[in-house]
Amino acid sequence: MKIALCQMNPIIGRLDYNKEKIISGYKKGVKSDADLVIFPELALVGYPPLDLVEKEEFRTAVQKRIDELASISGETGMLFGAITEDDDLIGTNIHNSAVLCYNGKVQFVQPKSLIPNYDVFDEMRYFEPADKVNVHKFKGETLGISVCEDIWNDADYWYRRRYHNDPVEEQMKKGATVLINISASPYSFGKREERREMLSILCEKDKRPLAYVCTVGVQTDLIFDGASMCLDRNGKLVALGKAYEEDFFLFDTEKGNEISKSTEKSFEEETLTGLIYGVKEYFDKMNFKKAVVGLSGGLDSAIVTYIAVEALGRENVHVVLMPSKYSSKGSVTDSELLIKNLKINSNNVSIQPVVDQTLEQLAPTFKGKTSKITGENIQARVRGLYLMAFSNNDNYLVLTTGNKSELAVGYCTLYGDMSGSLAVIADVYKTDVYRIVKFINREKEIIPKTIINKPPSAELSPNQTDQDVLPPYELLDKILKMYLEENKEINEISSVIKDEKIVKKILRMVDINEFKRKQAAPALRVSKKAFGYGRRYPIVQGWRI
Repeated sequence: MKIALCQMNPIIGRLDYNKEKIISGYKKGVKSDADLVIFPELALVGYPPLDLVEKEEFRTAVQKRIDELASISGETGMLFGAITEDDDLIGTNIHNSAVLCYNGKVQFVQPKSLIPNYDVFDEMRYFEPADKVNVHKFKGETLGISVCEDIWNDADYWYRRRYHNDPVEEQMKKGATVLINISASPYSFGKREERREMLSILCEKDKRPLAYVCTVGVQTDLIFDGASMCLDRNGKLVALGKAYEEDFFLFDTEKGNEISKSTEKSFEEETLTGLIYGVKEYFDKMNFKKAVVGLSGGLDSAIVTYIAVEALGRENVHVVLMPSKYSSKGSVTDSELLIKNLKINSNNVSIQPVVDQTLEQLAPTFKGKTSKITGENIQARVRGLYLMAFSNNDNYLVLTTGNKSELAVGYCTLYGDMSGSLAVIADVYKTDVYRIVKFINREKEIIPKTIINKPPSAELSPNQTDQDVLPPYELLDKILKMYLEENKEINEISSVIKDEKIVKKILRMVDINEFKRKQAAPALRVSKKAFGYGRRYPIVQGWRI
């Protein structure tokens, strides 16, 4: 069987836009003499549609587009993801389905069986699982069609499975000769190689060829990398889609040579590429063109500025230097050097007059007892005020510059440096920021060494450094990774760190600062456990380390 894979980038809820992409891909597949043209999970509606699914008007509009797509289908099959409904009076009666059309009609629908409800997934809120798993005979083959999670439960790959049943195994028992999985799988480093390994084991065991088509694009904070894969009946990778862009390619289930190229590049390159793609997509889909960044002379704002330039073009990035009386001379000169390297426009506007006037106005009320933290936060919030003024006046989106380490322990100011529309590096630990900057500078110095080498500081008080409050970032990040991504308990972390006191301090800082993260801008997800929708921790709670 000749299968055309259309790795497409939908926009959530923009049904006609998505429908036209499906039609375009289908026509291309027909022209290429494909027997079947396949599109990703929920290609018609975009993933994840969230509470749009609960709108009856939306569901009706989706069904109308399904019928329209079916009506243009001919002998070549068209397989795409959409929401479908049934008449069951129990549950939501809504399904996340694979819809197969040919000869002008919907011929087969396979709802998703395994409904994920972990990390960034919350499909149980919206979808009912399939009542049963079927196969479909088409052009001399028996198709085993599954939707994303349905293929992630193979007993030969997982040490511990999430679900009791295995839909693909059921399809094999029903005589499936070709396996097809339509997917919307968010990316984090290592995920692409994990997919390849898992699918390879499955195909080698079952001796069946597999076409796996994955969506591409960014939906707010979720990055979908595409990289669709086709494997032969021996589990060999014979076709690989492009990463971070739409793609179209053909797969002959009986032919094809193994490709030996790696599915993933280095951590630094993959993460940087994902973040650049995330910013570009966010702006494109929100119909914004320009960004503004507060450039402090520190490493975080430098890398965010670089990412913005790569994503949007230097003509669409504006930076603002906002020094105070505590700013070092280097914070300005280093920023100016970066501005020169990137060839971007800038303004230098001191915050000191506004800070002084604010403190003066508050002095009678505070009776001369303005605390250190109050004074520091006023400075950060004046900077936030300036950036939002640029945003309003010149139609910029503000990019926040805080990293994951700072956000984890609350080393950030609400309505100050947290002000903005998108948190670009909020899922990147500080130590990883250094790694990525080294990669950026691999051929020439783009981000000045003086920025890289200076001690990290918010510069909100005399001679301040981050290590006045926090342990060295190498130690901090080691603790944070074990706690946030590996879900380890205090005793396990302490046995590695050999300092229970510092572990308790850091874990408590993480827990008590959830109120800040709930008010943070969406963070581009590049790790297996990001703040935001994927980590739901109560703000008001009594469990304390």
